Order: sequence, then C-alpha cells, then structure tokens
Amino acid sequence: MVIEIRPATVFEDISTMVGPKRPDATVCWCLSYRIPSTLNLALRGPERGALVRELAAQDPAPGVLAYDGDDVVGWAAVHPRAATSFARNRRIPRVDDSDVWSIWCIRVRPGHRGQGISHHLLSGAVQFALDHGAPAIEGYPVDNQGRKVDLTMAYVGTRALFERAGFTESAVTSSVINGFPRLLMRYEPDQAGEH
Repeated sequence: MVIEIRPATVFEDISTMVGPKRPDATVCWCLSYRIPSTLNLALRGPERGALVRELAAQDPAPGVLAYDGDDVVGWAAVHPRAATSFARNRRIPRVDDSDVWSIWCIRVRPGHRGQGISHHLLSGAVQFALDHGAPAIEGYPVDNQGRKVDLTMAYVGTRALFERAGFTESAVTSSVINGFPRLLMRYEPDQAGEH
C-alpha cells in the first residue's frame, strides 16, 4: 500500500470522507470548527455540502485527502487558525500572536484503519500548511494516556499521534472530549527538524 496525500480539491472525495449517506441529511461535513458557529447552526442538509463544494474550489483547499491508488481513504482538515472558530475559542487558548494553522479533524475510512493512514494524513496536513506559509501548526488532540478513545470522538487525534509527527505540548486546554482532556500541541518547523 502506497498512500499519497493530496489537497482536498475533489468534492466527491471529500463527500466520501465527511459527507452524509443521504444527501438531505444534516451532518458536520467538518464545518463545525471551520465556519462561525451561527453559520454552522444555520446551514441545513444540502446547504452544508454546497458550502464544502465552494471551499474545495478555493485556495487553500479545506484540507488534505489520503489516497490508496484511486481510492480515497482519509481526510484531515487544516486551515489558518484565524479563519476558524478556534480564533475565538475560549477553551483552547492562543499561545502567541503567530499566524498558526490548525489541524482539527483526522478521519480514516472504515476498512482502512490500523494501517498508519492517520500518520500520513497528519504529516501531509503539516506539509500542506508549511507549503502555504504557515509559521507553525497546532493540533488539539486528547491526552488519552493510551486508553481507548470512542471512534466517534477520535477525529481530534491523540497525544501520541501528534508527538510522533514532531508536535510538542504548548498548553493544556479546558476542552474535554470523551472524558479526556485536550492539549494544544504545536509543530514548529525550526524545532522539529526537517519535515
């Protein structure tokens, strides 16, 4: 298996990873942190997919996708923090005034989990952000101390996943997911070595 990470510009592939089974269903579409909360609550059903289609046509793309050959097998959301709801999030503090990018969702398609794809996604999301001028990249994973995280909440990643990608803890947050505290972890290119 050779995993290739590409910018998320193909709407149908994004839909495979984060869209609903029924086109009229209201699901996250990985928009809950990407857009203001008032807009997130207002968008219903197909309107959400329509917005994602617009985002996929913009530069930068709304994230990256993992491919095994022609099959899309994973998704990671990455964008400048200032243009996400993390810019105003009281539970996840700002460490400094740097124009950091945020990675907030890593998803691997069922049937492809346990093959290291999340590591490829995180590495690819970091490279995507660096290629777009990010001075640093943040993630907000759970500190699960090796305990199992419910799959529906595992999208934020784990401390171990981010540590293996060269991220270090920058702050403890007051955010909790699935009973686990979330950390603010940061990747600084000059401190992490080559990427």
